[in-house]
Amino acid sequence: MNYFANAGQILIDFIFGILVGLIVLRVLLQLVRANFHNPICQFLYKASNPILMPLRRIIPSWRRLDIAGVVLAWLLLLIKRVLLFAMTIGVPSFASLAVIALADLIGFVLMMMLILIIVRVILSFVSGDSYHPVIPLVFQLTEPILKPIRTRLPALGGLDFAPLIALLAISLAQALLVAPLLDFGITIAS
Repeated sequence: MNYFANAGQILIDFIFGILVGLIVLRVLLQLVRANFHNPICQFLYKASNPILMPLRRIIPSWRRLDIAGVVLAWLLLLIKRVLLFAMTIGVPSFASLAVIALADLIGFVLMMMLILIIVRVILSFVSGDSYHPVIPLVFQLTEPILKPIRTRLPALGGLDFAPLIALLAISLAQALLVAPLLDFGITIAS
């Protein structure tokens, strides 16, 4: 039975990872005002509209932040945790699940930004002016994080250390924010 539980956990992580990634990417692309005519943006909007549009009627946006999308991603991670806990130790209280799902959401966004920054660094070495629709999106998603760091750093002979500092800050946020929040949620559960 343990092998089937492991396979079930892998499937749950995979399916919910894709769903949450779709919603989080949509929220982030709206936040940075990405080009709607980009085919990737159009795919994300068309794939998430059937679920997100009815929820937006209940939960309005705040400035450029799509709160309905954030709530939907949190709910998906909450359902994921319920399924994972149900397969192993039993479902804990709602308060603990809510805190754990919040930690999962923050960790997911931080990990996505970490990956996007690494992809941006690789793209800066490989190709400068490619016409693939992913490249401008990667630059648009990472620029709000890298630009403030770049403006505070002194000029260092043409080298850009902003991605390195951003990766360090993301790692510290995971260690100092996500891990304690996850531990707090687990403490509430027990």
